[in-house]
Amino acid sequence: MTKKDEKFMKEAIKICEKGIINGQSPFGAVIVKNGKVIVSGHNQVWKDTDITAHGEVVAIRKANKKLKKIKLTGCTIYSTTEPCPMCFSAAHWAGVDRIVYGASIGDVKRLGFGELTISDKMMKRFGHSKVKINGGVLAKECREQLKRWKKLKKCKTY
Repeated sequence: MTKKDEKFMKEAIKICEKGIINGQSPFGAVIVKNGKVIVSGHNQVWKDTDITAHGEVVAIRKANKKLKKIKLTGCTIYSTTEPCPMCFSAAHWAGVDRIVYGASIGDVKRLGFGELTISDKMMKRFGHSKVKINGGVLAKECREQLKRWKKLKKCKTY
């Protein structure tokens, strides 16, 4: 874990907090290119009535539009939680260089989300993906966001 990883994970945590405040599920992501955050996204499943509107997918969609291309070569995605198989696949297909995450899929599954317990490392290995993965960055702080969300009376899983 580098100081840059911590800096950008803190940005993803801020986006996660924004989503929680707006009544969404506790997942935030930022995409970084050339040492700068180019886009951010938080989970919008409930807002958009779209089960695919996870924080990482929202951020990837924004980055594709902003950069006017589907390949995100040279980008790193920072996510407060280990990307689910759908989000990992989207990052792989978008060609991001690296995924950095905080809390694990297991942390989210324990909250009641219907996560598939296929880790990013397993997806990488089985799919022969070139994306680099670094997990556990500011994991404690990311798990705090999960706990904060769980205390809300209106928190909903899917």
